[in-house]
Amino acid sequence: SAIYELSCEAYKHLGKTSNYYWIDPDGSGTLGPLKVYCNMTEDKVWTTVYHDLQMQTSVGGSSVEKLSVLQLNYSATMDQISAITSSAEYCEQFISYSCKMSRLLNTPEGNPYTWWVGKANEKHYYWGGSGPGIQKCACGIERNCTDPKYYCNCDADYKQWRKDSGMLSYKEHLPVSQVVVGDLDRPGSEAKVSVGPVRCQGDRNYWNSASFVTSSSYLHFSTFQGETSADISFYFKTSASDGVFLENLGNTDFIKLELKSATEVSFSFDVGNGPVEIVVRSPNPLNDDQWHRVNAERNVKQASLQVDQLPLEVRKAPTEGHTRLELYSQLYVGAAGGQRGFLGCIRSLRMNGVTLDLEERAKVTPGVKPGCSGHCTSYGMYCANGGKCVEKYNGYSCDCSKTAYDGPFCIKDVGAFFEEGMWLRYNFHSPGTSMKDLVSRTLLSSADAEITAPDLNLNKEELSFSFSTTKSPCVLLYVSSYTPDFLAVLVNPKGNLQIRYNLGGTKEPYSIDIDHRNMANGQPHTVNVTRNGRDIVLQLDHYPPTSYSLPATSDIQFNSPKALFLGKVIETGKIDQDIYKYSTPGFTGCLSRVQFNQIAPLKAALRPTNASSHVHIQGELVESNCGASPLTIPPMSAATDPWHLDSASAGFPYNGQAIGDGVNRNSAIIGGVIAVVIFTILCTLVFLIRYMFRHKGTYHTNEAKGAESAESADAAIMNNDPNFTETIDESKKEWLI
Repeated sequence: SAIYELSCEAYKHLGKTSNYYWIDPDGSGTLGPLKVYCNMTEDKVWTTVYHDLQMQTSVGGSSVEKLSVLQLNYSATMDQISAITSSAEYCEQFISYSCKMSRLLNTPEGNPYTWWVGKANEKHYYWGGSGPGIQKCACGIERNCTDPKYYCNCDADYKQWRKDSGMLSYKEHLPVSQVVVGDLDRPGSEAKVSVGPVRCQGDRNYWNSASFVTSSSYLHFSTFQGETSADISFYFKTSASDGVFLENLGNTDFIKLELKSATEVSFSFDVGNGPVEIVVRSPNPLNDDQWHRVNAERNVKQASLQVDQLPLEVRKAPTEGHTRLELYSQLYVGAAGGQRGFLGCIRSLRMNGVTLDLEERAKVTPGVKPGCSGHCTSYGMYCANGGKCVEKYNGYSCDCSKTAYDGPFCIKDVGAFFEEGMWLRYNFHSPGTSMKDLVSRTLLSSADAEITAPDLNLNKEELSFSFSTTKSPCVLLYVSSYTPDFLAVLVNPKGNLQIRYNLGGTKEPYSIDIDHRNMANGQPHTVNVTRNGRDIVLQLDHYPPTSYSLPATSDIQFNSPKALFLGKVIETGKIDQDIYKYSTPGFTGCLSRVQFNQIAPLKAALRPTNASSHVHIQGELVESNCGASPLTIPPMSAATDPWHLDSASAGFPYNGQAIGDGVNRNSAIIGGVIAVVIFTILCTLVFLIRYMFRHKGTYHTNEAKGAESAESADAAIMNNDPNFTETIDESKKEWLI
């Protein structure tokens, strides 16, 4: 049964981030799983399959043979790659020909000197950037070739290096399996060929779906051919408590899958030995309008049914008797033969590795609609840190615009490195707005509706960011106002964190001091400050939150906020003496995912958004995640992540090119060796010390020597073994991946 997902799209919907994954494009069909790189971008999922041909492979120059054949070996079979390209919405492969006196397609009229071989061993005479049947290169289509008489740069036959390159994107012809280069037999003819990996985007099968609107509606397909083995999988989503998913009948034989009750899925069939039924009972209701996955298999030995991650139910076949499932009727999906059909949505229905096109059939069937809605109910939880789930026709995406993060799931910190003297100011009102609508509601309010814009005062703030620095004192963040009110987060000369609130009503600003921790130690630290009226809650790193209260005389409104500063405070008018002192020469270090209520000033500066007009920067802001706190980086390393399979188990000859995760294993081995060495030394020491102990007179002096040698032995290992530090780095890196 399927231990691997069917595609990269499926991994994205398990909340997985970009990595190498095993996929099995035809379920339990004959193809078997393959390892691909899944690149999860904000709105698309790319599947990449690599080959072993080096970029810029040289051909010709020395040899005088007529044709030079370059063979590409992929980390997957041609059938496996075909399964990916056929279900993808779009595929592309980069191809490039650099030439010196070596013609390519021999345009405008001649026979091509060079061609490439694609799927099913077909030869193709078009080049990257062009399309099937068009004997031109990209420059010929764009009409910008070096010599306009020819349709390829190389066809002009110059003595200088020229290049023709572009994307091949007719997916029915991909992947490129060979490039045959012809024009190399003259003195001085040289060429270099580059072919990129195959990249495909989208998975039409994964989202191919239909909504059943009435309990009598159904789709019909040709008879299911599952005589000796049947493998059926699909996703369903419903709020109804029962209904038939699908059924196919024979004379007496049949096969059927149905939702029997809100908590039961049933798989029943008869191959001539009497009906057999397997039922999976779920502890939670299945009619919760969330996606659930069903996988039913039957072969001559046994039958099984699995729903989601619930335990697999298995039934052995009788040792004697019939084994062939003989069906004649059409395959009905939904209501069959007057039974109460399924109400809701069925998606990605695969029968023996073939995805049924529910969508096409639904377009011409009354009572059934193509496609499904409501993906966010199932997948919205993957949009983290306040990211909003956005419904799409096929799937969903996360909108991170109101957060300080980006990436497909809003979990990637947006941060920057600040050099000394550099600063960033975020003005709460954009230039040209009047004081009246100074603080527009979206900018400053939290999501709460009770804060209205005209009163321009804040009763509550929410502030969070992470930072790392080795220099103190410094001001990490400062919020100024048109009144004496301010809020500051700083590191004092001792390296301790201090939060200062000045809201009026007190002689001195109210300060929260965290004395016992050095924050200027170069490590990333996270700070979360929430104020609601008089109550302030501070959370630092992973320590429990602590509560503070503003003095009874203090005002509880932050009046007329004006701007937020990072790096340095450059504000006109009177400014708190300490803050002025700490703010020169300025902050050096990293700040990441800064968020003040609904404002993300660093993100506004680094990503062009409609808030970017509020930002003013002095100096050069360099994007970096050096201040990213490990708390926001998933700590699952390649070694512990059950979805991340080790490359050693992938019997590919091109580990180097396609799969780069051998490092962790090396460092683990080195670490192991070092551990053994240290252990041996310690054992020897214990033995020596005990030996000394027997000679009591010499005990004291020798113990000191023993300890000394122990220290130096460890130090010696670290000094002599360059891999020792590397091991530490590696494991640290692995944790931060």
